[in-house]
Formats: sequence, C-alpha cells, structure tokens
Amino acid sequence: MLEWLTNPWVIIIIVVSVVVGNIAALKQTANMDLTGRGKTERDLDKLNRSDKLNQEKAEKEESKDNKDA
Repeated sequence: MLEWLTNPWVIIIIVVSVVVGNIAALKQTANMDLTGRGKTERDLDKLNRSDKLNQEKAEKEESKDNKDA
C-alpha cells in the first residue's frame, strides 16, 4: 500500500487535484459582491449618531425646563 502512495503519478494527481480545488475556491470567492458593505452604516457610527441626537434632545429639554422655571 505504501508503495502505491509513493508512486510519482499518484503524488502528481493529488497535487494537481489540490491546486485545481484551490483555484476553483478562489474563483468562487472572488465573485462575491462586496459593494453592499461600503454602503451600510457601521454599528459604532449608528450608536454615535443616536447618542449625539439624544444629547441634543436632552439639552433642549433642559433649557426648556430652565426657561419655564
């Protein structure tokens, strides 16, 4: 059995199969559409924006309360 596995033709077939499989995998992953990632807003950006809006809202309510008092 070991003699069969060390046969140069068997080794060549295994190496060619691995190379062809890797090339096929690269071709599949290279065609992925990555344009949607740039358009979506990151979670941290969303949190920063909502935090800024909440702070502005709180400041407006605070100034309104101070005017009423």
